Amino acid sequence: MNYRTAGLVSRVGITALLLLAAIVALTPIVWLVAATTKGADDMFHYMFFPPLDRFTGVDYHDLFTKSPFLRFMLNSVFVTSMTVLIQLFFSSLAGFALAKYQFRGKNAVMVLMLSTLLLPAQLTMAPLYDLLFHMGMVDRYSGLIVPGAVSVFGIFLFRQSILQVPDELLQAARIDGCSEFRIYWDIVMPVSRPMIGAFCLISFMGAWNNFLWPQIVLHHEERFTLPIGLNQLVGLYQTEYGMLMAGTLLSVLPVVVLFVLLQREFVAGLTAGAVKG
Repeated sequence: MNYRTAGLVSRVGITALLLLAAIVALTPIVWLVAATTKGADDMFHYMFFPPLDRFTGVDYHDLFTKSPFLRFMLNSVFVTSMTVLIQLFFSSLAGFALAKYQFRGKNAVMVLMLSTLLLPAQLTMAPLYDLLFHMGMVDRYSGLIVPGAVSVFGIFLFRQSILQVPDELLQAARIDGCSEFRIYWDIVMPVSRPMIGAFCLISFMGAWNNFLWPQIVLHHEERFTLPIGLNQLVGLYQTEYGMLMAGTLLSVLPVVVLFVLLQREFVAGLTAGAVKG
């Protein structure tokens, strides 16, 4: 077997493995889509799609008419958008300071920040709830947004990304009379665009899928976010599986759309600094 034939066999084998992995990964999504086209009587009768004459969209109709799903969706959009924007601003600003400024205790600050990642989030929930209660933030969106305003993981990502920005570029901006904030906003942030895309996607997914903390903080249904709202469809004696599947599918779509829009920045941000040139 010559090198050309061996290379062709290798490519075919790799393609087949990737195709098999894609099929395995997409099977739950196909099942989810199929579940939203079945009525209550067909939910567990057909494995995937029912016959064409039994297709129905009643689950989507019931989802919007029998539950405040649209309100849940808008609540999640607001909370997630504010969380991502605030985290992006503070994380990138702190990352810029840790990457390009020298000050006493800098290494100690980094060690202290990174050590907080070792603490389970559940460990701080009780004292954090008590603090928010005394600050009047319980059952308010601020109780979800303010505690997540700063991401230590995001600070570390931006610090590693901004370290690659040449110091000479910043010095030239200072000579031209740029303020420190303008250097951050007009020079550092555009150069860090790949990391911005990667961090926004990671932050969005974390805030969008957050379930435990919103369930603890929020008490009234009109303020519920999407994960809590979907959980309301799981009853003690009866579960609306069709509505639950339809709501789950609709809740996944924003993440998919955002990933499609930011996939180039996401890949570039994760690989930034992996290769020195």
